[in-house]
Amino acid sequence: VQLQASGGGLVQAGGSLRLSCAASGRTSTMYAVGWFRQAPGKEREFVAAIGWTGGWSYADSVKGRFTISRENALTRVYLQMNSLKPEDTAVYYCASDQTRRPRVSTAVNGYDYWGQGTLVTVSS
Repeated sequence: VQLQASGGGLVQAGGSLRLSCAASGRTSTMYAVGWFRQAPGKEREFVAAIGWTGGWSYADSVKGRFTISRENALTRVYLQMNSLKPEDTAVYYCASDQTRRPRVSTAVNGYDYWGQGTLVTVSS
């Protein structure tokens, strides 16, 4: 599975961005796609995930501001980010989980394939 994240950029606080994750290869073996982010000097953290049955999960820090969606099963997954804050600044990665689970995983080590990341910078 190959993943390509795009849509990052520079935005002012309060603004919006939509990230896209395009999957190719053996996408039939994907059971979930997650978004993670990593700020300078910090560990990679969970943002949101959506599963093959449509179930989803969000980090508390983005609930009510970010929305994850999908089309064509999980071959394209979006992260709509509204009301952005400077603390949302990070490199955002999408990743695929090849394991069927009762709920989507929120753990970094629960995902098998990773995209290259796209930088989101929110200015104050």
